Amino acid sequence: MARARLCIAYYNLRIMLQRWVALQHRDFRLLWLGLFISFAGSQMQLTAVNWQVFALLRQQDLVLNIFGRTTRLAADALGLGLLGLARVFPIFLFALVGGALADSYDRRRVMWWSQLGAMVSALALTAVTLAGVASVFWIYTFTALGSAAAALGNPARQAMVPNLVPKEHFTNAVSLNSLMVQFSQIGGPALAGLLIGRINIGWVYAINAVTFIAALVALALMRYRDNATAKRARVDLRGIGEGFRFVFGSPMISGTMLLDFFATFFSSARTMLPIVAGELLKTDATGFGVLSTGQAVGSAIAGIIVSLRKNIHHQGAVILISVGIYGLATALFGITTNFVLAYVFFAITGAADTVSTVIRNIIRQLNTPDSMRGRMTGVNMLFFQGGPQLGELEAGLVAAAFGVPFSIVSGGVATVLLTAWVALRFRELRQYRALQPV
Repeated sequence: MARARLCIAYYNLRIMLQRWVALQHRDFRLLWLGLFISFAGSQMQLTAVNWQVFALLRQQDLVLNIFGRTTRLAADALGLGLLGLARVFPIFLFALVGGALADSYDRRRVMWWSQLGAMVSALALTAVTLAGVASVFWIYTFTALGSAAAALGNPARQAMVPNLVPKEHFTNAVSLNSLMVQFSQIGGPALAGLLIGRINIGWVYAINAVTFIAALVALALMRYRDNATAKRARVDLRGIGEGFRFVFGSPMISGTMLLDFFATFFSSARTMLPIVAGELLKTDATGFGVLSTGQAVGSAIAGIIVSLRKNIHHQGAVILISVGIYGLATALFGITTNFVLAYVFFAITGAADTVSTVIRNIIRQLNTPDSMRGRMTGVNMLFFQGGPQLGELEAGLVAAAFGVPFSIVSGGVATVLLTAWVALRFRELRQYRALQPV
């Protein structure tokens, strides 16, 4: 009986690996592994930064007067929300430039320099924290530096993937990239939660700095060399404007970007997690780290299922339903005071987001010419990454005024309502039924 079960498990593993065909291609496999290690470190840093800012604000014992009500929790919520501003400002400054660079120069080199810049940011956080001079100002500053590096490099990373695998394996590559991000979001916060409180938090930033070496080595070992001399994109306002005209001239692409923005702007509850964990669920740093993995666990489960499917039918409807579920689960997460239920609802938000994200990325990349992919991705960053960072600021302001539960619940409800509006407004998206193997 045991031998039969082992044979069945081995057979199922072989089937799974056969479905993950994109990993058979050397350059994609190198990039996937290097970024997996790097992303896990970045998720550790993200968790540590949120907790350190929360702790520093508590040490200062700040209070904030909102509508005649003086409260320390409001000051904490606003301070955490301002982290979103520190992350989003560089995105608005550099994402479009990064897109133009990706369409003008060797994407591998652009990405290499961006990874190096992010490493410098992590080392700076390490230095000020281990030296005992860390302040909220310095954390905001070096967080912004890391965000700027990512904004310059992410368009090159996403635009490069379609050139690393054959077209028939591209959708599988998108699914695996999403899965890689989700796995890193499980391991990174969990490890950070275990380390915070046991060692100086500066060592968490040091670990993140080391993980960038994996991505740098992977990029150096890749055989892929972009044909930069064949590129005609301009790194100026004219070239950036071409990207905007392309995106907003395509209802399918612009519709999915609006969904990105609405969902991540109003349902961005991640920055409020220290308050949710410490004040509402009455847990410690370890519990905070565990709760931080909830969204990623749900995402990973959904990512595995999606990556093993050959087709997803009625893709437009699936996107809209998934974003609606994301908003509903966010609202339910905001009203529960039970740790297990909170974890489950947070996991559902991750699962729903992954399904919609995979399909959105496939639609965008396959409907965009290679010469425009970098700039399309740069515009998308304003929606996909600008949304959650602005959402963190919005969540902090609303939480400071009306409380954390109201901030999270109202954001979830707003996401559901705006998803319904997008469904009515963009008929092409609602009726999209293209079949792509996933």
